[in-house]
Amino acid sequence: MARRKKSYRFPWREGNGFRLLDDGGRFFPAMLDAIEHARHTTVLEMYLFQSGSVATRFIGALVRAAHRGVQVQVLLDGFGSRKLSRRDQQQLSTAGVQLAFYNPLQWRKLYRNLLRDHRKLLVVDGTKAFVGGVGITDMFDPHTAGPRHWHDTVVEITGPCVPDWLALFADNWRRWARTPPVEAPPGEPAAVGTRRGRVTFTTGWPYTEIRRSYLNRMRSARERIWLVTAYFVPARKLRRALRRAAEAGLDVRLLLPGPHTDHPAVRHAGRRFYTRLLSHGVRIFEYQPSFLHSKALLCDRWVSIGSSNGDRWNLRWNLEGNQEVADREFTDQVQAMIEADFIQSREITYSEWRLRPWYLRFAERFWGGVDRWLEKRPRQRLGN
Repeated sequence: MARRKKSYRFPWREGNGFRLLDDGGRFFPAMLDAIEHARHTTVLEMYLFQSGSVATRFIGALVRAAHRGVQVQVLLDGFGSRKLSRRDQQQLSTAGVQLAFYNPLQWRKLYRNLLRDHRKLLVVDGTKAFVGGVGITDMFDPHTAGPRHWHDTVVEITGPCVPDWLALFADNWRRWARTPPVEAPPGEPAAVGTRRGRVTFTTGWPYTEIRRSYLNRMRSARERIWLVTAYFVPARKLRRALRRAAEAGLDVRLLLPGPHTDHPAVRHAGRRFYTRLLSHGVRIFEYQPSFLHSKALLCDRWVSIGSSNGDRWNLRWNLEGNQEVADREFTDQVQAMIEADFIQSREITYSEWRLRPWYLRFAERFWGGVDRWLEKRPRQRLGN
């Protein structure tokens, strides 16, 4: 009997507009400008939201929107927002901003505290959305953090894909908030461009559309697979797909963080896979100027950009959301962006990697063992 093909919740939609915004110097002003011009609704779903210069700017824009009569809903992750001060929370609530928290930390939850909302989403008036790896923190702002600001990417979306993002937000809001979610504008959204797109997401295991889409695209690629990720501890199937594609003669490259990262242990755990990947022809680049926080998969003329890393932890335990685009002009822009990052990266060769010092090998084995232990324990406790 043939295996039934699994469907995706949201279909491919024609007539979208997509704009690539690289780094906080571009995406923060665009997001803030959208909030300042909101007329009806603004929803924000964010993992990292920490008090500071950037947070103050966003809080000010959200408060002004609420004072204009805009319905504002903000859903923050209970762990990622722990550094948002009580004063800032009170300022939002006092202004009429509806504020809710996903899975607030509780010691009795034990391993269920590991389930996080890792999405990064802003939707204004149901007609414009912003999706990427961004956090509302000073670390992403070149003006505040300087040259070591975190390097990230956001996609500005207009057109028929936007209501899908709003529907995804509404699903989560209903569970964690006491008020109903904002309503989408009536009628079908008008086409604003010519580009084809689809929204994919995860809600934690076993519903992992992004993982399935990644694997399908890698297996069907004919020219190239370029994976950009801030954390690289990939599942076995993803590693196998990368190796087989390289063996078949495709241009397979990984763009990963270099010495600057917020989780060195995760970097060491992922580097234990370098030897086998390199031996099969996968090219590996480590970004040097600052922490590479971008997340993207480019396969031929298709790209997926959003909150999800190429990492089994993200794809199993976190709520994630990615925008897929099938458009030659847009993928050419993504290609140019990644190529500029390759220039600022250090390529690791197989011969060089075999000569790495003993202490790096030890770190790989140690943190790799911790990773394997952590992967098994939550699955056993959560019954997955």
